[in-house]
Amino acid sequence: MATIKTVPTPASVEAFVAALPDAGQGDDARILIEIIGRITGYPPVLWGDAIVGFDAYHYRYDSGREGDMPRLCFSPRKGKTVIYLAGGVAAHEARLVHLGKHSFKGVCLNIKRLADVNLPVLEEILTATLEAMAVSYPKA
Repeated sequence: MATIKTVPTPASVEAFVAALPDAGQGDDARILIEIIGRITGYPPVLWGDAIVGFDAYHYRYDSGREGDMPRLCFSPRKGKTVIYLAGGVAAHEARLVHLGKHSFKGVCLNIKRLADVNLPVLEEILTATLEAMAVSYPKA
């Protein structure tokens, strides 16, 4: 079985954000850290080398593969910020209509700039995702 690369690290989230080559993306990351931190009540942790995650849950597939992942997370990527929505974006279709400029595929909500989206709607989507995670992966 392959080694899981997306694991929490001791690296500084602040240093990661400060080192982003796009200052606007750094500003967006700081806003997302504030929003998601407030929603989850957890501090940000760098998972792998580029995912900012909050809280964690343990998963186990029928195949036997298991591991831990953040309950809510995002990753600044070239030209966009990816927000991972466990369970996929389909559960948020009604809200996505009101979100603003975005694209999505599978569990990835892609946003070029937070200024292009309705932040209260994004907060609703993140809160709903966290609530769904609590049902699918209750805390021990």
